[in-house]
Amino acid sequence: MKYIAFSLASALALCIAACSSINQTERLTPPDSVVKYSSMEGYQDRFINLFPKFKDYPVTCNEDCYQPSELLTCNEPMEQCTYNGDSTPLSLDTGYTVKWYGHASFRITTPDNQQFLFDPVFNQFDWPVNWAFRLSAGFNRNEPQQPSDSVLNATDAVMYSHIHYDHFNKGDIQAFSADTAFLTPLGFAEHFPDGDFNITEMAWYASKPLGKMNVHFVPGHHFSNRILVPYLYEDENKTLWGGWLLEHQGNTLFFAGDTGYSPHFKQIREKYGEIDVCLLPIASYFSAESPAFYRKVHMTPEDALIAAKELNCKVMVPWGYGNNSWKMGDKTSHSALFRLLTMHERLASEIPLHILNEGEQVSF
Repeated sequence: MKYIAFSLASALALCIAACSSINQTERLTPPDSVVKYSSMEGYQDRFINLFPKFKDYPVTCNEDCYQPSELLTCNEPMEQCTYNGDSTPLSLDTGYTVKWYGHASFRITTPDNQQFLFDPVFNQFDWPVNWAFRLSAGFNRNEPQQPSDSVLNATDAVMYSHIHYDHFNKGDIQAFSADTAFLTPLGFAEHFPDGDFNITEMAWYASKPLGKMNVHFVPGHHFSNRILVPYLYEDENKTLWGGWLLEHQGNTLFFAGDTGYSPHFKQIREKYGEIDVCLLPIASYFSAESPAFYRKVHMTPEDALIAAKELNCKVMVPWGYGNNSWKMGDKTSHSALFRLLTMHERLASEIPLHILNEGEQVSF
């Protein structure tokens, strides 16, 4: 999402909270990790993508991209839909159970019976962007079902992909127990509220063991920002962004976070091998005013299918669309899913899809 300005008072409040923080922060930047910085004068502390000038997309749908599908029942054309299709039977035995809450929020039960959450956002945007977004161009989404206190208290680790408001909500953090580990990209900890949180910031390709799991932070092709006080302060790309790869005895699950398509997917495959379960975004790519920018930082459904092929995913679970989405960069709530089904057939993709409605879960 783009910059949204708010008051100087809000910025000062954030600064005071950061300065008084007693959060416990670990920073992982091992020798084999990767970080890439801008070379622009005065901005050498800002992160950039591994392939910042990439724009050679293998496939682009230009005609008849949103074909009707009998697998979707909708209240209006491509709007407020339910997927009714049967997913392809799989013979996977990875030990992962995936529950989708909506947008980018997932709960993962791991093979060693831990519980991880990716990008948990269960409310609207944090203040003041909740009302600023509403007044400027957006609307309040349908909120996903809030997990029970017992589920939140049983969460072993929360992993954030980046600091954009639709992926990181401070209002949800207080619900977790004091024992919860928070894994984040570099530069993230200063955005946490004060509360004695246990935070690990990680560079690309840094790893951290959690129980019997190995957790790897991997590159994405995106950007970050959260604060803009015109002429006084901005934080464009001061925090890193990326995805998370879970590994247990050779069984892998990949959550890509918000990302555009680039050669970083091939790089991930070269480093970790083929991926069993891939949670890949397919939405927020449409913009009549800025199509090149939206395509750069968000994948079209065909981009996601190409990425899944390059990762050699054994199953792809799409996300980003849906009844609980904000529809930023989307034609309708489910237009991206219609396009995915169209392009999956048109490209004769061999990657099996497992499509979830919000609140559903599946074991692989």
